[in-house]
Amino acid sequence: MAISTCSASVTRLPRASGARNDNYPALINCRQPCKQLPMRLSQFPVSTTKETPADAEIISHQLMLRAGLIRRLSSGLYSWMPIGLRVLQKVSAIVREEMNAAGCVELLMPSVHPAELWQESGRWNQMGSELLRMRDRHDRDFCYGPTHEEVICHHFRQDVRSYKQLPVTYYQIQTKFRDEIRPRFGVMRSREFLMKDAYSFHTGAASLSETYDRMRVAYQRIFERIGVDYRVVEADSGNIGGAKSEEFHVLAEAGEDLLAVSDSGNYAANIEAASTHAVPGKRAEPGDAMQQVETPGKKTIEAVARHLKVDPTDCVKTLIVMGVNDNPVALVLRGDHELNEVKAAKHPLVRQPLSFMAEDALKAQLGAGAGSIGPVGLNCPVIADHAAVACANFVCGANVDDMHRVHVNWGRDLPEPEAADLRNAVAGDPSPSGEGKLRMVRGIEVGHIFQLGSKYTEAMSISVLDADGKECTPQMGCYGVGVTRIVGAAIEQSHDGDGIVWPPAIAPFTALITPINLAKSEKTRIAAEALYKALTEAGFDVLLDDRGLRPGVMFADADLIGIPHRITIGERGLDKGIFEYKHRRDTDARDIAANADAVLDILRS
Repeated sequence: MAISTCSASVTRLPRASGARNDNYPALINCRQPCKQLPMRLSQFPVSTTKETPADAEIISHQLMLRAGLIRRLSSGLYSWMPIGLRVLQKVSAIVREEMNAAGCVELLMPSVHPAELWQESGRWNQMGSELLRMRDRHDRDFCYGPTHEEVICHHFRQDVRSYKQLPVTYYQIQTKFRDEIRPRFGVMRSREFLMKDAYSFHTGAASLSETYDRMRVAYQRIFERIGVDYRVVEADSGNIGGAKSEEFHVLAEAGEDLLAVSDSGNYAANIEAASTHAVPGKRAEPGDAMQQVETPGKKTIEAVARHLKVDPTDCVKTLIVMGVNDNPVALVLRGDHELNEVKAAKHPLVRQPLSFMAEDALKAQLGAGAGSIGPVGLNCPVIADHAAVACANFVCGANVDDMHRVHVNWGRDLPEPEAADLRNAVAGDPSPSGEGKLRMVRGIEVGHIFQLGSKYTEAMSISVLDADGKECTPQMGCYGVGVTRIVGAAIEQSHDGDGIVWPPAIAPFTALITPINLAKSEKTRIAAEALYKALTEAGFDVLLDDRGLRPGVMFADADLIGIPHRITIGERGLDKGIFEYKHRRDTDARDIAANADAVLDILRS
């Protein structure tokens, strides 16, 4: 571990009454900067392994455990070990610098929150089992904060009274806890995690929009500085709420989120928010008369289509959900499309949260079970997705078990439905921006920004005086970055068969010096120490591997941990006037001049 020493004058405090020895506090008046001794691997506890942990499902989890970056304490709980913590701190430093540059002010709020604040906002019950609840010795309810909207609102109403104090944006980098039902993928979906959360307050929508745009740019700078390939996508606000939100995703195959991006243009959206529109052109004319046919045991679109020898695109499926008055509502989609439950839940006729009618209720009220329901003759609202509205001469359920109708047409065999956007976008759909077609990629959400509006300020009765001396309800924005998740996402995006390949900005060390036979060669030791001193004084994070291990073991650890630059020093090379240099992304090492300037030229390039 690094040790700091300094030359200082020490002023002893007066002896406290009754003191028995001289071990009392001293005032230290430093006169020169502290000098850091070499960061040596022998003093830096690191434990690597070749074996892949059995419970690690994705690459980032496997490599973080193998490289000794994290250690599991319990389900969804991880300790950050020294090398991993260095990476986490570098990510935090970039985030903090960009938040400060964007005009945000830092504070630190408690992790544990009194229940009253969450009850006031209405989220005490809304959050469900994801909210970890506890009671203190006085039998008072608390929770471990998964986010801090309630707490920041509480402090805001204590301190801010006038429009003259606005706008203001607070932020913190702090531990959160969400009691995930199934923690998995290491730090990607853990229960405890480090997050940067920021909250802005405004007198009106225009000011909120201005800060939102500024934070969007700050987030782009964060991810560009970190060095990951990312996309900004339209998103659903979820239980945080608000009218507008965007997510920042690191692109990686292990991503849990499916993203729809345009193959030309800048459109990108989470699949939950990717919009679809009416199919252009005129619907085909009706053909043969509608008929009812037997489809014994055929409950899925695929089975019905095979049985009737038609394509799934020539079928429609009808899903029955509960309406706002506990009456059924029919949602109709083309056979090859999937319902987007987020979109469906936002329809004014649909009850929230979205719930499907039970099988026994379907049979009692509509005459058939799931798989045999169709829109013809239904005595309830019928809402059809745009693509389903464009269908003609289609197949649908007959509202009789094991029966379907064929040659069905809107306007002839049943009324024209209400058209809505109800489905998930698919590859090949026209981009909503009008530029190109959509393709699907996977992403890891590492940031999310929201325009909350007055959701929380109204619920918590917050007001300030406007320019006319009248009370007004402030508008809010909130902005989150998953600091721990960024580390995992960077590994998912950048690794190879030997280990982690860090983006340089967040690598635990910039360079690693690997001396050969250090204990036996004074010449090697002197050269390694001199190089370390030169690189450190030039401002680079340098690690010296002084463990005395075989070269192959040192090199394997270097590749696994992912340090970008490796400089190997040995007597043979020194006799020839060379060091061996290898970048983490290179296949082979190469010789360079055995002097600090040659190494510095590489590190600075």
